[in-house]
Amino acid sequence: MKRGDSLYRRLLAWLLIPLLALGGLMVLQAWVDARRTADRAFDRLLEAASLAIAEQVQWQDDRLWLDLPPAALDMLATDADERVFYSLVDREGRFITGNAELPGDERADAEAGDTLLFRDVDWHGMTLRQGVRRSRLEDWRLRERFEVRVAHSREGRDTLTYELLRANLAYILAMALVAIAVLVVAIRSALAPLTRLRRAIRARDPRTLAPLDLPLPRELAELRETLNELLARMRRVRANQERFIGDASHQLRTPLAGLSARAELALRQDDPARWRDALSAMQATSARTARLAMQLLSLTRLDNPEYRPEPAPLDLNDIARQAVRDHWASCHRRGIDLGVECAPHPVRAQGIDWQLQEALSNLIDNACRYGGRHITLRTQARPPLLEVEDDGPGIPESRRLLVLRPFHRGEEGGEGSGLGLAIVDSIARAHGARLELSQGANGHGLVVRLRFSEENP
Repeated sequence: MKRGDSLYRRLLAWLLIPLLALGGLMVLQAWVDARRTADRAFDRLLEAASLAIAEQVQWQDDRLWLDLPPAALDMLATDADERVFYSLVDREGRFITGNAELPGDERADAEAGDTLLFRDVDWHGMTLRQGVRRSRLEDWRLRERFEVRVAHSREGRDTLTYELLRANLAYILAMALVAIAVLVVAIRSALAPLTRLRRAIRARDPRTLAPLDLPLPRELAELRETLNELLARMRRVRANQERFIGDASHQLRTPLAGLSARAELALRQDDPARWRDALSAMQATSARTARLAMQLLSLTRLDNPEYRPEPAPLDLNDIARQAVRDHWASCHRRGIDLGVECAPHPVRAQGIDWQLQEALSNLIDNACRYGGRHITLRTQARPPLLEVEDDGPGIPESRRLLVLRPFHRGEEGGEGSGLGLAIVDSIARAHGARLELSQGANGHGLVVRLRFSEENP
């Protein structure tokens, strides 16, 4: 088995994929949170600086005037050496003073009161974080409105963002390692009963069909019970095979012992006529033994689950006519009337021609051996049907199921082997057909039908 087909690998892959996706979302969320936290911290510095600047704005010589304290901008300077900009703008938007003419914020025109608006702007090729404070003079004689615009570059913010992100990544990585370790241990623990089951099966003696008995979780317990059911069926199959082999040995031993006894008896005789009688009896016994061996081989092949030839379209009329041609000469020598009554149109069915020929051969042979003098084969189109009728003694209804068993004869002491109808039954089941046994016309004889399904493809 390929290593890629490992159940352990499949479970690990299917559980790691969502875990890695979740880890990616956590890293993304950690970066967003770190950036938001850094912005929040530096925005407070912007707010404090803009407030310190706004508090220093005065009215002198009929104009706004600003005496900027150094501490107002020093608080924005960090180890990252950001560039800091500020500007003071009157109510008309005219630049009053500052170290740079920063752009305004359209939102400031819509906002009232002493508020501070933040945004990121691209200015002269630099990305700045800008805060715009809308304020007014706190003089009872004059309440002139103005804007304080303060901005600085993002070096300090980015540095703080990466520091926070590195701390979060270490935490996320530690959690991921713990989660993967727990996942691996959990999968191994969950698959441990399966490993025990595999080892228990591997350690069993191949000749042992006893049920498995080991504690397992519910899901694997169902598999164990399924295996035990399979073992039970195999025990029944083996028992049937052993019984079949025993019966076959008995059936073959009897004629072989008869051959040996007749040959020994013939060797003790000096009369050629006695030799001829013994040879005739031996020839008949060997013929029956050969027929029995052929039937045993047929039954064994039919019961082999690995031997399933592909069915082909057939005309049951052709099957019946061929069976009559094959047996007409032997029946004629024995004074038996063998005939066929075919449907006027082709009778289509899916099947295996040699198996159906074998079934008809066994039915004709049985009818001949058990006293039938008139044997008729028939076909029918709706539903597709093969029928063999004879005028022999028939089979009582109470024994019709029993005669389908191997080595069960219709009457004690008969010449048959008891395999003919068992073979026919196996062939019928292989074709999805129903085997029916009933009385012949006027309550005499036996009618055997192979009734094929209408859905027979």
